[in-house]
Formats: sequence, structure tokens, C-alpha cells
Amino acid sequence: MEKLIITVALTGNVPTKEMNPHVPITAEEIARDVRRCADAGAVLFHVHARDENGRPTLDIERFKENVRAIKEVAPDVILQLSTGARAGKDWEARANPVRLLPEMASFTTGSNNLPGIVYENSPQFIQFLAGVFKETGVKPEIEVFETGMINNALYLQKKGLIEPPLHFDFVLGAPGSMPGSVKNLLFLSESIPPGSTWSVAGIAQAEIPLATAAIVMGGHVRVGLEDNLTLPDGSPATNAGLVEKVVRIAREVGREIASPDEARRILGLDPAKKDRILSRID
Repeated sequence: MEKLIITVALTGNVPTKEMNPHVPITAEEIARDVRRCADAGAVLFHVHARDENGRPTLDIERFKENVRAIKEVAPDVILQLSTGARAGKDWEARANPVRLLPEMASFTTGSNNLPGIVYENSPQFIQFLAGVFKETGVKPEIEVFETGMINNALYLQKKGLIEPPLHFDFVLGAPGSMPGSVKNLLFLSESIPPGSTWSVAGIAQAEIPLATAAIVMGGHVRVGLEDNLTLPDGSPATNAGLVEKVVRIAREVGREIASPDEARRILGLDPAKKDRILSRID
């Protein structure tokens, strides 16, 4: 079994400090959390941006601020920038984080219902964004809220727009999408091509149980305040505290934690592309 890759979804678009005072909003807060989480064992960071009022934004300068601050305190971690639609639907704005040349970026290959919105990723947009991934050589993380999104990703691979080995993140437990059950996790993990890698992002109280299942199944784990604001006992969580809990569980079952370079090998990332983003943020 490969070593465990721990991803942290630090901020997201929805959580506020009123919901949990530990949610990092500014570039400095996000960078501090990255350093704490890296010290605890995380290696991959899913990064969103907020404006001066704490609202989600696709402003590329805000992404640059976040990247600059993170790279100053944790130069070896893997950055995965968000292309999500909650901050705006403009195609070019959603693609711009990929054009910053991070090692990875998120790629949701379908639409679904989320509380209060349709999370829209039309076939035309998916093909457009896949072209940006191909053009830049950035590795997509295929975010899967339901099974059809796997099939959509395989269609893009068949067209030569994304290249194997693919990496999937199964987002389970979001209201309106697949429930956060181990049965659903097993089904999805068995529905991807051989040689692919996968992680699970359990939403809310599904986070730690699904993380535990992924650890023993040979998958990887995403935790963080974007997905879950509380510990299993109901107390406010921190990003670093969630990482520490996953590390303890992994050690109890004998699964070792991947370093950044080990994670790059497991994910098929080119080490030569590690610092390309630095040329785009100055």
C-alpha cells in the first residue's frame, strides 16, 4: 500500500469566521495554516481566494497573494488551485488559476445540486477547461460528486484532453449529491481505471469516518474547514487539528504518511514543474 497523501481544503467559498473562528481568510492566515498543517503531515493544499470582505472571489491577484504567502513559508508543498463556480461563472476567470501553472488544480466534471444553487459545469465548459489543462500541463484533480462525473472524465481522456494516470477526489455527503457512506466510497473507488489514484473528501460529519475508510482501503484523504467545521465531538475544528487526527488514525493501522516528494511520485507529478508557478506570481 502506498504512503498516505493528506490534502487540506483550507478555506472554501462558504465557511465564515462566524461559523468557525479558525477559518483562514487572508493570505497571511492561509499561509500560517499551511505551515501548521505541513508540520502535522499534510502535503497537498486545495486553495481558494477571498476578497477584502471575506467573500469568495476569482480575482487572480488574490490567488497570487495566497500563493506568494504560502510559498514563503512552505516552499515544498503541492498547491492545487480551485476552479470552482461558487465565486463566479465566467469561463476565463475560472480557468485563470490553472494558467498560473500550479502543480495541480481542481476540475469538477459535471453539474450537481448544492444547497441553494445549481453547481453548473456544462459539457461545453468542461471541454474548454480540459483544453486549458492540456495547454498548461497542469494536472487536474477530478472532483466527483456522483458517478457520471467519472464517465465524463474518461470521455475527456479518450479525446486526448486529459492524460492518465488520473487522480480523482470523491466528494461525498454534500446535500443534493451522493451520501457520505462507505458503500458509496467503495463503489466509486472500484469505478475508476486501473492505475488511477483517489482521495475522499467527506462533508461535515462524514469527513473522519470516510477518511478512516480510505486509509484502510489504500486511498488518500482530504480534510479541512472547507468541508467540515467541527470535530466528531462537536467542538470547533482547526485545519491542523483535522490533519493531526488523520495522522493518528493512519499510524494506528500502520499506514505511513507521504512526504511532498513521495506524493509527487504517487500522483505522477513532474518534479521539474514544482516551481513554475513562481514565474507567474511576481
